[in-house]
Amino acid sequence: MSAEPDLGAVFDAHVGAEFETQDVDATMATMAEDPYVWHVPTKMGGDGFDDVRSFYTSSFVGRWPADTKAEQIGRTVGERCLVEELLMTFTHDVQLDVLLPGVPPTGRRVELPVVVVMGFEDGKVSFERIYWDQGSLLAQVGLIDPDELPVSPDQARVLRTHLRD
Repeated sequence: MSAEPDLGAVFDAHVGAEFETQDVDATMATMAEDPYVWHVPTKMGGDGFDDVRSFYTSSFVGRWPADTKAEQIGRTVGERCLVEELLMTFTHDVQLDVLLPGVPPTGRRVELPVVVVMGFEDGKVSFERIYWDQGSLLAQVGLIDPDELPVSPDQARVLRTHLRD
């Protein structure tokens, strides 16, 4: 009888390849044969191995600001799915189409709660669905006025005040 794969370790290897080593081949090595990646608020991603690889190469891996950090807030692991709650922080000093398609760098600091739902098949990533509040992001980079709309650009600060050990 073989041991069940450690889904948290697979997630960490996948995200490490995306953000730390910035290696598309290492990222794709964590993925199943027919994966999909879906950044829900911007409809960015890919469907199928070649499409996901193309997305990672052209729009994701190595395309983030140099000061990008992803702080783990929480993780829930099931039999074939993992949900990770993160706090992403960065300075919007490069065009970041995955979050802000077509928006030139604003130079503004961003703190954005993000939720990643990752599915697994035979110990490899079969899908990723990534969610965040686009209104909060748009307010933080100065594209909408939070006083004119029901958005909360300070979600990260409020989240930090409610974290418990």
